[in-house]
Amino acid sequence: MIQRQDIIWLGVSAAVTGSLVGGLMLGIGLGMVVNHIYGGFVLIIPGAPVSGLIGWLLARRLAGQLPG
Repeated sequence: MIQRQDIIWLGVSAAVTGSLVGGLMLGIGLGMVVNHIYGGFVLIIPGAPVSGLIGWLLARRLAGQLPG
């Protein structure tokens, strides 16, 4: 049975994981662009959608465990 604390921890874990992954992609990509390696845009552009996708996948996993 899913409890309230499970939903709270899902939100915390999705936010932390998404922020870490998106922030790392943004930071590494910006570092590359500053050093005139323009392939860094490949990391910068999908940074936000990738971090949101991680939260969405975690939410789907929990929703699959709900009864009914």
